[in-house]
Amino acid sequence: MKIFRNILLVILALLAIPFIGLLFMEEDYAVERNVVINAPSAEVFDYIKYLKNQDNYSKWSTMDPDMEKKYVGEDGKVGFISKWNSTNEEVGVGEQEIIKIEEGKRIDFELRFYEPFQSTEDAYMVVEPIDSSRTKVYWGFSGSFDYPSNAMLLFIDFEEAIGNDFDQGLAKLKEILENR
Repeated sequence: MKIFRNILLVILALLAIPFIGLLFMEEDYAVERNVVINAPSAEVFDYIKYLKNQDNYSKWSTMDPDMEKKYVGEDGKVGFISKWNSTNEEVGVGEQEIIKIEEGKRIDFELRFYEPFQSTEDAYMVVEPIDSSRTKVYWGFSGSFDYPSNAMLLFIDFEEAIGNDFDQGLAKLKEILENR
């Protein structure tokens, strides 16, 4: 009986170790990418502040051509919401709301995902003039996973996954704005 109890204690300890480790693991993640666009910063900002324009350069907007989209409010203004509904699991169901605009410089979004998982994340785009005809654009995203969901950070490289999508989107944005 003692051996059985000791084996059970060892098994329980082995099962508990990963959960204890997750208590000390990072819960937050952040991804940011940038690109230099050969266009004046005012022109770049006036394009990116409209969420509907993301349909032209965001990788996620092009992943499902049959995605249902709805809009609420006035695009380019705080409170505007872009909603999407897709049967493609990589796109899912959610919405994006403009929560803050620093005119000519920065736009902040709140992303709310409903399917295939629920979460709320922050995203932003920043425009930084280099000179009168060149602009650096930053696209960033941050989020967190509460314990024990933070185990996902062991298996998903958000820097690579989201970063690659941002790189593609920023390259498309550059192409659009430089060929106007």
